[in-house]
Amino acid sequence: MKKKTNRDRTQRVALCGLLIAMMLVLGFVESRIPIDAGIPGIKLGLSNGVLIFAVYMLDIPTAWMLMVLKVVLSGLLFGGFSKIMYALAGGVLSMLFMTGLSRVKSMRPITVSMVGGVMHNVGQVALAMILLHTNQLLYYMAVLMLVGLACGALTGIVAESVMRHLKAVQ
Repeated sequence: MKKKTNRDRTQRVALCGLLIAMMLVLGFVESRIPIDAGIPGIKLGLSNGVLIFAVYMLDIPTAWMLMVLKVVLSGLLFGGFSKIMYALAGGVLSMLFMTGLSRVKSMRPITVSMVGGVMHNVGQVALAMILLHTNQLLYYMAVLMLVGLACGALTGIVAESVMRHLKAVQ
C-alpha cells in the first residue's frame, strides 16, 4: 500500500472542502427553486449527487463525514436545530443504504441514488411520526417515496455522468 504524503492529505482536504461547498451551494439554490406540487417538503436533493460521487470516488468514512458536515453546516446557515434533526435522520438512513448498496458490483449509482432518495424521506417522516406520536404520516410517506425515486434518479443520472467523465480524464 502506498504511503500518503502531505501533498496527498492536503489534496484530500481541499477536495472535501470543495465538495462541502458544492453541497451547501446546491442546497441553497435548491431552497430557492419553487416546487409547488401541493405537497410540502418536496426537494430535488441536488446535494445527494455529490454524496453519490463521494461514496463511489472517495471512501465510505469520507462520504459519511461529508454528509454530517453538510447537515450541520446547512442547518446552522439556513435552518436551525429542527432542520438539523430531520436532515440527520434522513441522511443517516440514506447513507446506510447507499453505502451498503454501493458495494454491490452490479448496482449502478443511479439505483443507489434512487434508494438514497427514498430512504432520506423515510427517515425524515419516521422521525416526524415518532416526535408527533402519530402513524397518520404513513400516507404522506408513500407519496414522498415516489418523489424520492424520481428525484434520486435525476441526481443519480447526473452523478453517474460526472463520474464517467472524471474517470475518462484521469
